[in-house]
Amino acid sequence: MFAVRVYPEGTHFIIPWFERPTIYDVRARPHLVESTSGSRDLQMVKISLWVLTRHVPDQLPTVYRTLGTNYNERVLPSIIHETLKVVVAQFNAKPTYHSEREDFIIV
Repeated sequence: MFAVRVYPEGTHFIIPWFERPTIYDVRARPHLVESTSGSRDLQMVKISLWVLTRHVPDQLPTVYRTLGTNYNERVLPSIIHETLKVVVAQFNAKPTYHSEREDFIIV
């Protein structure tokens, strides 16, 4: 049985044989994802993306029950690769390689 409580930082007491803490780092963490995607003119574009992620403390019990402790390795790569494919497919490859970086920042 899993406890549904999320404790804030600090000192907390547990019963060693019955309770086992799972410690999550809820600070924003960077992840580098590299992907090769096709552009609008069907050229293959290699792109690297830094993504900042963090856990929502109230949702940690649900994340732990459904996805386990390696959430970042299981979920993030597939979401990020699909999003990159959609964004890269909107542009032609040649103007992307020959323009300044600021021209292609999409928020």
